[in-house]
Formats: sequence, structure tokens, C-alpha cells
Amino acid sequence: MRFLDANIFIYAYYKPKRPLTEKEATMKEQAQKIVSNISQGKEQILTSVVHVSEMVNILKNGMSKDMLTQTILGFFMLDNVAILDVTKDGYFAAVEMGDDYKLEPNDALAVDLMHQNGVEEIYSFDEHFNKIDGITRLPSV
Repeated sequence: MRFLDANIFIYAYYKPKRPLTEKEATMKEQAQKIVSNISQGKEQILTSVVHVSEMVNILKNGMSKDMLTQTILGFFMLDNVAILDVTKDGYFAAVEMGDDYKLEPNDALAVDLMHQNGVEEIYSFDEHFNKIDGITRLPSV
């Protein structure tokens, strides 16, 4: 099982208003492949309602409401995707941990949930995950 960071979903679906750099185009292709594998049930994924909300917040600017709703509902219905609830206390603890790791709150939450669930790999383009012991970030770009 791997944790899915919001930016993978965002890169897969977001339609930029400018041409992508070569690196961005590669990241988009990798993200689309990851999302396709998840959609086909080839990957077991863990994420949280906070990370899904982060996806929606960005994608709502580039997708119609109907398409966004269908995409998110389809994601929620996949048997190979576990979407964790987050309590106020759990988020607060992650924010404090983020201060120690020098991570933004949602990234610290991902690390905390990964530790709680024995997950060692994360799909993310955020390179700061490379500095966290016991966590392997995929894909490498």
C-alpha cells in the first residue's frame, strides 16, 4: 500500500493555461499513469479526506462541477482506495509534528497517517518527503 498525496491527482487532471515545461509534462504523464493504475485496481492506496479536499480545492478551478463530482465520487467508490477520516486532535498533532519536520500541515498529516498505518511509500512530487526517515517518495523526477 502507498499513500497518495494530492499533487499526483492534481497533476493528472489539471489543465494548465500555459505550455508545460519538459519536467512538468513528464510529471503529468507519470501522474496520469499512477491514477490510471489506481482506477484499474492495480494499486492499493491510502489517503485522507483532508488530501481529497485539497485535490478538490485546486481542481475546481479547471474542471466543471459535474466532472469534478463524478471524478471524486468514482475515487471514493474504488475498493482499492482507503480514505481516512481526520479528527481535530489528529490534525492538531500533525501540525505540531510538521513544525518538527519543517513540513506544511497537510504533508505532516500524510507522514503521521503513514506512520500510523505502516505505510512507507508515498506518491508525491513534493521533494521534502525525501528527507523523512522511513519514507520513500515515488515517482522520482
